[in-house]
Amino acid sequence: MRSRIVSLGHYVPERVVTNGELGKRLEISDEAIVRRTGVRQRRYVNAGTSCADLAYEASRRALAKAGLAPKDIDLILLATLSPDHFFPGAGCFLQARLEIPGIPAIDIRNQCSGFLYGLSIADQYIRTETCRNVLVVGSEVHSTGLDFSPEAAGVTILFGDGAGAAILGPCGDSDPGLIASRIHADGRHARELMVEAPGTRYPVQIDHGMIDRKMHYPRMNGLAVFRSAVKNMVDVAESILKSEGLTAGDIALFIFHQANLRIIEAVAGRLGVEESRVYNNIERYGNTTAAAVPIAFSEAVEENKIRENDLVMLVSFGSGFTWAATLLRWKNAA
Repeated sequence: MRSRIVSLGHYVPERVVTNGELGKRLEISDEAIVRRTGVRQRRYVNAGTSCADLAYEASRRALAKAGLAPKDIDLILLATLSPDHFFPGAGCFLQARLEIPGIPAIDIRNQCSGFLYGLSIADQYIRTETCRNVLVVGSEVHSTGLDFSPEAAGVTILFGDGAGAAILGPCGDSDPGLIASRIHADGRHARELMVEAPGTRYPVQIDHGMIDRKMHYPRMNGLAVFRSAVKNMVDVAESILKSEGLTAGDIALFIFHQANLRIIEAVAGRLGVEESRVYNNIERYGNTTAAAVPIAFSEAVEENKIRENDLVMLVSFGSGFTWAATLLRWKNAA
């Protein structure tokens, strides 16, 4: 028994925030944002819309494409770094909206690599015949947790909101499906990209002093992230290719984490992959962290960039540091 992706769905908020609009607040030009990141616009939620709300919309679309009802799902895996609340997990709020009480709902906290971690976990549940249909979602709301002061521009310009979902189901050993997954982490670099507070490391999880020091906003060592992202994304992709006796030329489409266009171009260049075999949507959505890969994957399928029996490789890198890759052979929905 193996697993395959039965369907995909994605959802992004209607509100479009252009570089021009954002730049006025952050005192940075559209040209500078595009040059540094490749982002031209991103989506922001309206007040009161949560991670689970976005996840629900993406899940609903994936279910419709698969011809399944929520009651057909055996397990929910929700990857996010921006849950509805500190606890309980956002997966439980998604489960409640889908009206499928009783099944397990697991939150995955591996940041930008969370969706690929989720695919790996779902694959194991299906291979062991513990579950038949698994819902894997990446969903993020960044806009309500960003610092919009000019000194934070280098981080804030990157991020947007959105959600992507996949439904995994069983397939025969010789059928198209998931072929290989690799998931990795190196916590020695955890402080290079993080939100420090709230946190149990402190005598009080959050206080006014932490807020005054802006410890509740994301901070990043951009150079360290860039170097590690490029190296580890290349290494994990090459590891799978080597183990499966393939070359980069055998892959019909690469979907890299949509963190920064400069990172994507560097990874593709080192792998020897031409632009036509790399799917990008970063200019429209920015970095949606755990949602970035499933949104891009869902769009690529809708745009017929992926055909029956194509080999597709998904590669991601995120805070932690974490990184992952998944190789699959695509099968169109029945």
